[in-house]
Amino acid sequence: MTVTLQDVAALAGVSMKTVSNVVRHYQHVRPSTRAKVQQAIDQLGYVPHSGARRLASGRTGMVAFALPAIEAPYFAEMAALMSTEVEGFDYRLLIEQTAGGIDEERAVLQGREHGLIDGLVFQPTLLSAPDIEKLRSTTPLVLLGEIPPPPAVDHVMVDNLAAARTATFHLLQSGRTRVAFLGRNHDVGHVTATLRLAGYRAALEERGAERGDDLLIPMTRFGAFAAEAAVSDALRAGAQFDGLICFDDLSAIGAMKALARSGRSVPDDVAVVGWDDILMTQFTTPALTTIRPDKATLVQTAFSFLRDRMGGERGEGRHALVGFDLVVRGSTAT
Repeated sequence: MTVTLQDVAALAGVSMKTVSNVVRHYQHVRPSTRAKVQQAIDQLGYVPHSGARRLASGRTGMVAFALPAIEAPYFAEMAALMSTEVEGFDYRLLIEQTAGGIDEERAVLQGREHGLIDGLVFQPTLLSAPDIEKLRSTTPLVLLGEIPPPPAVDHVMVDNLAAARTATFHLLQSGRTRVAFLGRNHDVGHVTATLRLAGYRAALEERGAERGDDLLIPMTRFGAFAAEAAVSDALRAGAQFDGLICFDDLSAIGAMKALARSGRSVPDDVAVVGWDDILMTQFTTPALTTIRPDKATLVQTAFSFLRDRMGGERGEGRHALVGFDLVVRGSTAT
């Protein structure tokens, strides 16, 4: 016979509402009560009927994660973390890719998935706060990334200014005197690139290090191939640098290939720092020094905010900064 919610409640000696709260991972349940209900669930072999519960609640049990590029390792890792996080609360994850396009970002906010999802975690790259406020639907929303949010929208980010300063200080403290930046921002709408460049410049100024446009290596687009081409062009043009801060790990990997082809050794001739600590950074030769954002906490915080909003939380938007570390490996070893 099918075990019901009523059976669990009777065995545990609690109300059906309490059993429902435990099954739905409602946080305001006493640990002793939760343990008693869980024991009854285990003893009876009760399996929650998610479809019936969602029909009764008017919810779909689905949340969306909209990100710029699924093929980028950083976002792939973020999507995997988000999928694991939402499954822990009996949700399923819908992945949407905007490909860094303004029209795709608008479509995400205008509710093209209206009726299919209960909430949305979104990392825009181009939309401004007024755009987001104007376009967003009634679907609960949490933003990731560096674009400033509207007042009523929750937002989770890493301090890119501080992280870029930390990476640049690391190279200067190791004795590098001409530190270049790969990923100069040509697109004024790309807030992340702007902040990382600003942090790099601030560190150079604080330490009185050499600065100048000749130390800014432009990339018209992001990725390993673009980085390899940009560094190769800069070297052929006579660029001189002994340290390199890269926009992300893929850029750093492309830069290291260009340096090797030109006969320059990493780290003896040029020390290289990447960003994101994607898995493959441990397998480059040498292994890549990189900024490691706390991706797990970022995802957990974003989904915690979203659960609150899906549960009826109102009011001003909350803003959370998650931590980062500089992971020092062979590409900057001296």
